[in-house]
This record gives sequence, structure tokens and C-alpha cells, in this order.
Amino acid sequence: MPILISAQLRAVAQRLADAGVPDPLVDAELLIGYVLGRGRGELQAAVVRGDEMADPDAERLASLVDRRAAREPLQHLTGRAAFRHLELAVGPGVFVPRPETETVVQFAIDALLESASPAPTAIDLGTGSGAIALAMATEVPHARVHAVERSAEAHAWAARNVRGVENLTLVHGDLATAFDELRGAVDVVISNPPYVPDAAIPRDPEVRLHDPAQALYGGADGLDVVRVISRRAQELLHSGGLLVLEHGELQGAAIRDILSADGWCAAATHQDLTRRDRATTALRA
Repeated sequence: MPILISAQLRAVAQRLADAGVPDPLVDAELLIGYVLGRGRGELQAAVVRGDEMADPDAERLASLVDRRAAREPLQHLTGRAAFRHLELAVGPGVFVPRPETETVVQFAIDALLESASPAPTAIDLGTGSGAIALAMATEVPHARVHAVERSAEAHAWAARNVRGVENLTLVHGDLATAFDELRGAVDVVISNPPYVPDAAIPRDPEVRLHDPAQALYGGADGLDVVRVISRRAQELLHSGGLLVLEHGELQGAAIRDILSADGWCAAATHQDLTRRDRATTALRA
């Protein structure tokens, strides 16, 4: 028999809380909204009205709640991830974009908007789902954005997300060698590279069990890929071009040391909205 959506919401939120899921009420709202084809605002209005959920929807919800309680990522269950103004297709095999990266990409977007070039060029090294590249391409439509991804699985997700975006070029390849044709002509290089030290196994099951390892781990100190990007971005950027790197909250000083040793200028580390060090920028000499 039908059950009140409000009762389902309470039950699902409690189940997820008992399973240790962060923000269980938010996840409960998103799961129920996904099953019913409603946004969070619409769902909250349905709760106030006393709307009911039909049995088939309740059965489908129960299966999804079981999977979320087992700590399968919410985005894998819905197949979607929000990023700035975008909604991206995601699933197994691709890193789920995080809210903190939304603040990192702003450095690149601002640089593109401030460029004197009528068509500034940006490169996203290791694009994953395509989130960073898409944000730049859609928020700076006069820019020419290029993105590279090595993982075949992640590249497939990115290709799905960037389809039809005319000012964005996606290639399947290695960030250490991609875009030779753009050497010395690029305005902005940005990357959210793998930066977790190999021995620092992530605590959250959603990350540890479901994000691809090659998108997480960056060698003994987590900075192996950062070293590669530092050298490659030197080749790609023109003088005065901007490098933007996302990283862990304790890695800013080490990254500034790497960049300074490689000849970068004005290396600076910036905090995210939680006041944790999250991004380091530098200028090409």
C-alpha cells in the first residue's frame, strides 16, 4: 500500500545515518527525488503536502537505499554529479568531482576572462569526468579548451559529458606528452591530479572502494604526477601563463618548493571554502 513520502524520508535518513553516511538527510532527499523524478525543492513540497509514494517506487527506493547504506557513492546510484552549474554523467571507472574543485577551477576561469586574447587557450591535464574542462568551456565561451585523459573508462565518461561543446577538444592520451601542437601558446594549464600518498588509504569507503586508484594515488609523497605536470606545463604555457594545481591540505609547501625549483614565478597556495589549503598557482617565467 502507498506510504507517505515524509515517512519514507525519515526512515531512509535514519537508515543512512545508522550506516555512517555523511549528510544522510540530503542523500535521502536526493535518492527519493531520483526515484520520483523530482528535484529537492519539489520533494520538500511533496512532503509538506502529504504526498504518497506508490509501491513500485518504494521497492525501487529500498534497493537503492541498501546500496547507499553499503557506501556505494550516491552519484553512482543516480548516474549524475553536480559541479558548479553543470550536471555530469558519472559512474564506475571515473573520479566523482568534488565541491572543493569548484573553487579551484575559478582561478582558471578568472584568468581566461581577464586575458587580453580574443580566444584564450586552456588545458585540463587529467580531466576525468571532464568537469574542470567543461566549466571553463561553458563559463568562458570565447576560450578554446583542451582536455586529456589517459584512462579509457574515464575518457568514455568525459566524451559523453563534453559531446556537443564546440570550444572543447578532448583527447585520449598521456598528460605528459599531449598537445605538442600547443607548446608555448597556452594561457592556462589546470589539473586536479592524483595526489594521495600511496600509503595514505582514504578513510571514506566511497573513495577507497569506488574511485579509480589511478585518479587517487600519486606515489610515495603523492606528488609524482605534480612533478610531471610542472615540467609539462612549462612547455605548454607562454611567458606569464598560469598554472593551477589542486592538492591535499598539507601539500602546499612541498608543491611550492617543486614549482620554485622548476623555475616558476609567484607560487602561491590558496584555501578552499573550509579554509583548508586546496590549490597552488604559479606563473610561467
